[in-house]
Amino acid sequence: MNYMLLTQTTGILRPFAIIMGKIMEGIFWFLGLFMEYPSIGLAIILFTIIMYVLMLPLTIKQQKFSKLNNKMSPELQAIQAKYKGKTDQESMQKMQNETQAVYAKYGVSPSGSCVQLLIQMPILFALYRVVYNIPAYVGRVKEVFIPMVDGLSSKIGSDKLTELIQGFDSYSRYQKQVNSADFVAGSEVAKNTLIDLLNSASTKNWNDLSAAFPELSVKIGNAQTALEHFNNFLGLNIANSPSYVISTEIQGDKHWGLIIGAMLIPFLSALTQWINTKLMPQPEQDKNSEQNAMMQSMKTMNTIMPLMSAFFCYTLPIGLGIYWITGAVVRSIIQVCVNKHLDKIDIDEMIKKNVEKNNEKRRKMGLPPQQITANAKINTKNVEITKEQAEENKVKREKNVKESTDYYNKNTEKPGSLASKAAMVKQFNEKNNKN
Repeated sequence: MNYMLLTQTTGILRPFAIIMGKIMEGIFWFLGLFMEYPSIGLAIILFTIIMYVLMLPLTIKQQKFSKLNNKMSPELQAIQAKYKGKTDQESMQKMQNETQAVYAKYGVSPSGSCVQLLIQMPILFALYRVVYNIPAYVGRVKEVFIPMVDGLSSKIGSDKLTELIQGFDSYSRYQKQVNSADFVAGSEVAKNTLIDLLNSASTKNWNDLSAAFPELSVKIGNAQTALEHFNNFLGLNIANSPSYVISTEIQGDKHWGLIIGAMLIPFLSALTQWINTKLMPQPEQDKNSEQNAMMQSMKTMNTIMPLMSAFFCYTLPIGLGIYWITGAVVRSIIQVCVNKHLDKIDIDEMIKKNVEKNNEKRRKMGLPPQQITANAKINTKNVEITKEQAEENKVKREKNVKESTDYYNKNTEKPGSLASKAAMVKQFNEKNNKN
């Protein structure tokens, strides 16, 4: 691990994180034109909005696929039911062709959603890393730590500093760095690790550090004051967790504005996450569907996730809560816009254009036009009617078979003879055609 880069991520995420770090640094420069200490909380909000706007084309495609997939689902289920239990090659090929025809009809790819998510995943992970480790990407914030860590790094190896570090809220995340052979007095690894630790430290951790090393109290106090300005967001220190703010204020001066503000972070996180899930396309309930259990599981997860979000935001730094809330609000706005856009679309006209577009592609490839099968033609509103008709036809068929069998048993022809069998088939066909 390259500790010289602080907590800048490595591997496949590194290029994404570097680009986003430059964007975050640009936001700090912009905010610095209007304020002495740019607010990290405000920077996180602007940063999150900018990144989601840049990802807007991918997000719209992914949301559009989810919306159309909800409309396609009954047709795809009808095709699966049609070929259920058939494992011969011809049936499997027909099922695949009919399924592809449905996707072509709606103008989407079976792997469309996965592709969009695969592209977005490294961006979102890198986005989280930048938000969580501001000093690693924004030089102006890192500079605040330098005078203090130059002094503290000389204390590495002392029992006093070791005990304090192990009591830091963020110690478990950086334990490997602290225990490395390069974590020695005066080294760059030691200085960067201390910045990592102090960046996520609570106000109590800072106060304990200042009390333990009074000879460095001025430098520690200067760094703490500057970071409090950077971390101030509507009176809250975003480096602290809501749980810490609430417990400290209740035991101290009881600033109810801060207590209410801290309580709003997990509440708003859960609320915005819940709204976000409600705006997502919801699959229609189908009692006869084999996917009903999966749908119920998704519904349960949509209920649990907002509660988990509230718990995490209550125990983690407020800055992360601001990031999650902003992201959920932006996603909800995008989802509302996508829903309104898709609701205005004429599905029949869209299907016509998609079929023409698909056949044009096939023509260029030297392939014949793709025939939309009966299952691909049915409208999603008529799927349930089709199932009822199928059940009714099944009952009629069973009735005709029984009547034909009775006719066969009562026939004067010799049982088992060709003439008796022909008479039974004739009677069945007459009954079936009449129905």
